[in-house]
Amino acid sequence: MNKLILILLAIFLPPIAVLLKSGVGKDLLINIILCLIFFFPGMVHAIWVVTK
Repeated sequence: MNKLILILLAIFLPPIAVLLKSGVGKDLLINIILCLIFFFPGMVHAIWVVTK
């Protein structure tokens, strides 16, 4: 999948970007929890997952 699209998704819809990049697993669960606590950590985590 195009990395630019994934980065844009990571900024606006972090769990969707993590789901597309790594599938259902621990990264998705961590990202959902971070997004529920506060949006910014979830966004940073999603960008990290997409770019690694």
